[in-house]
Amino acid sequence: MGTFEKTIKVVEDDLDDLNHVNNVRYVQWMQDIAKEHWRAKAPKDLINNTVWVVLTHHITYKSAAKLDDVILMKTYIDKTKGPVSVRIVEMYNKENNQLLVKSKTEWCLLNSETFKPMRISPEIESIFLTQT
Repeated sequence: MGTFEKTIKVVEDDLDDLNHVNNVRYVQWMQDIAKEHWRAKAPKDLINNTVWVVLTHHITYKSAAKLDDVILMKTYIDKTKGPVSVRIVEMYNKENNQLLVKSKTEWCLLNSETFKPMRISPEIESIFLTQT
């Protein structure tokens, strides 16, 4: 599988009342890295003619991130079937490599004009399900 990574630093606006990263922020980061991965790897015609929507999120919180922590985010596509792609996102404390969060999200590929589901093509699978 092709893995996409990025690093972020926790800032004050990311925190909740317990001074941990807010759960809503993790979800935003999951969406952001998925979009960045898609835009970095997909051909322009696919980007212009399709849109992804979330069907489900399953998130496991392992440890809390705090102010100034540096987080290494990794994402990859686990599998696809029909119009559905299962994306994994893992977030690690970069200092000690501790897993903070692991999520599994089901995304559905839609035609950007009709908003009808589209089967994930072998072209898309070859881009995202191969080692890069």
